[in-house]
Amino acid sequence: MPKAVDPREEALRSLDERARALEARTARPPSQVGELNASSQAYKILAELLGGVLVGIAAGAVVDWLAGTAPWGLIGGVLLGFALSVFMARRTANRLMAQAKAEEAARIAALDVRED
Repeated sequence: MPKAVDPREEALRSLDERARALEARTARPPSQVGELNASSQAYKILAELLGGVLVGIAAGAVVDWLAGTAPWGLIGGVLLGFALSVFMARRTANRLMAQAKAEEAARIAALDVRED
């Protein structure tokens, strides 16, 4: 005589199927998520590079205007702004690399858990 189907087993199976269907409908493709994030972070780094130099130029021009040290304040401002912008861009890039490594480790850990 065939074994009767347990209603709880059938309900769990149905729930799993519905959950997988919902996840498939709502999940974004991973390539699009990464590309959007990467491009926005690249624009942020570019803005830091350009912004630092422009702030340096403005500060140097103000120093030249106040102190009357004609191109030296501007030159010093550009150099300081460039150094500051490179420092900020590198700090942002290091933070992004650490974040990417952490996400990669979490993804690998999740794959290991699924295999068990």
